[in-house]
Amino acid sequence: MEYRSFADLAETVFFNAHAIPEDVDLIVGIPRSGLLPANLLAVQLHKPLLDLESYLEGRAPTLGRTARETIDGNVRPRRVLIVDDSIASGESMRDVQARVRAIAPDVPTTYLAVYGTKAVHEDADLVFEAVPSPRIFEWNLMRHKRLADACFDIDGILCHDPEHAQNDDGEKYRAFLLTAKPLLRANVPIKHLVTSRLEKYRPETERWLAENGVKYEHLWMLDLPSAEERRRQRAHASFKASVYVKTGAGLFVESEDRQAQEIAELSERPVLSIEGQRMVWPGDTSAARRSYIRRNETKSGAVKRLVKAAAFGILGDRTIANIKRSLRGHG
Repeated sequence: MEYRSFADLAETVFFNAHAIPEDVDLIVGIPRSGLLPANLLAVQLHKPLLDLESYLEGRAPTLGRTARETIDGNVRPRRVLIVDDSIASGESMRDVQARVRAIAPDVPTTYLAVYGTKAVHEDADLVFEAVPSPRIFEWNLMRHKRLADACFDIDGILCHDPEHAQNDDGEKYRAFLLTAKPLLRANVPIKHLVTSRLEKYRPETERWLAENGVKYEHLWMLDLPSAEERRRQRAHASFKASVYVKTGAGLFVESEDRQAQEIAELSERPVLSIEGQRMVWPGDTSAARRSYIRRNETKSGAVKRLVKAAAFGILGDRTIANIKRSLRGHG
């Protein structure tokens, strides 16, 4: 399973923009996902930008005040670059090409897919990076067919995490559960919602999910008497890993990077970390994790990630080994 984040997309675009023909005078993004890299390229290359429908309708690019000082959006382009985020079968790109030929057959046009299932695709002039299937992008996660066979965390993904003052395992926490603000919204059903929220809060959780239109098949909650007991047992990751193994789901999506690492080790299966924006694989506690830290040293939150990774390296391995031994009994 391959995964690419918004940050990965920006990096791939930045370091491959040199491959774009120098005579490109207009960048056109294919809605919706193709507009993401098209915008990045338009800013980087200082070129006017249009969405595909506007281009086909013959509209002139709209430029901001400062861009109008240096970019002429009314000049007939020498070459148009049409951009999509990815290509697989090529069917969508072929449809776009047919529509463009019908409207502007004499305008030289280059077709770019940032990610392709192979490095060279017969339906694209340029592919920046080969990312084979199965694959998930940050921008299509919440509508991906994989959700139909996935375990999904709740707090930190579907809704924001409670503040410290709200996390009293009492009335304040109960109020949070009923009024939490949504974060990511899924428009396809999720197979398994797996949360370390306590079973006693099932009514509030089910009510929030219904009110926010979250469709799911199963809701797994931790059956312990109190949050204090949950902390004492350090039950978060072990509980989630046991459900992951028991259900045989194809993927676990976890909000916290440290927990994602623990779940991957305990279940011996891949976990998608929302905090780390990476696919975590069993056994990547050393070289792969150091590589992840290096890649993120210059990004926001670098210190937080480094401290978490260091703490996990000191405290986590022995605990993981002990829990894994007990977990094998779940089969």
